[in-house]
Amino acid sequence: MARPDLNLLVTLDVLLEEGSVTRAGKRLALSPSAMSRALARLRRATGDPLLVRSGRGLVPTPRAVELRTRVSALVRDAEQVLRPAERLDLATLARGFSVRCSDGFVERFGPELVAAVGSQAPGVRLHFLQKTRPDPEALRDGVDLETGVADEAPPPEVRSRPLFTDRFVGVVREGHPLSTGKVTTARYASARHVHVSRRGLAEGLVDEAIRRTGRRRDIVTVVDGFGAAVALARAADLVATVPERHTENLRQGMRSFALPFPAPEVTVSLLWHLRLDADPAHRWLRDRIAGVCRDPG
Repeated sequence: MARPDLNLLVTLDVLLEEGSVTRAGKRLALSPSAMSRALARLRRATGDPLLVRSGRGLVPTPRAVELRTRVSALVRDAEQVLRPAERLDLATLARGFSVRCSDGFVERFGPELVAAVGSQAPGVRLHFLQKTRPDPEALRDGVDLETGVADEAPPPEVRSRPLFTDRFVGVVREGHPLSTGKVTTARYASARHVHVSRRGLAEGLVDEAIRRTGRRRDIVTVVDGFGAAVALARAADLVATVPERHTENLRQGMRSFALPFPAPEVTVSLLWHLRLDADPAHRWLRDRIAGVCRDPG
């Protein structure tokens, strides 16, 4: 069965309103002959004359009277569907968003983000998902947003926005030999280190940077997150080398120091799927996250 031409709904709506082929043609910018052909198509599609001549005018058949209200409602609904989304009303917005992020992000930026969102849209719920390892399918599978360092260009259907640039610093517990005195490259390299790698790699950006000085770190353990690295450094004589802003809250009560060689930097970005790019509520949340991360306070 052939699919009906839905454009005929608009024509039928105007014809039933005007009760005149000539007036309907003027409203639709169609010639009388084109309007007559459209009426003929409508008659074939519905199996009813719809409008019949009575004196000098046309009158609707019972079938046309029956269809008038339904057709008008359908056309109005279609017009609403094809209009741009109405202005976002944050006060009444009730929606949940999932944000996949690595450990430390929620501790550092979560309080400000929850406060910023709650002050504008109290009906919005944020669901933070721990990002234990890279998963390129997460955004395709329904996660709203993800934060992280993109090691390579994202796939074409994923959009990204830089949030902030972070540099690596060293952190040790009070009482560690590096907690006092000047931290030189030699002292740093000779200490015992905890290395962070979600892929289980033995070395990373910091090792590439220190290798240029002719030295190597003494890595004695590898963990898959910055929170675990800081926790180990807090409890043992280990050095954790972690992103400064990302771990600010995690490092409280410990001794942090600038690396004695050019510190590597990483750019933390916000990622989302293309299907959500134009969504007003999603765009609003992206702006809130960017604002919180941009504010150094």
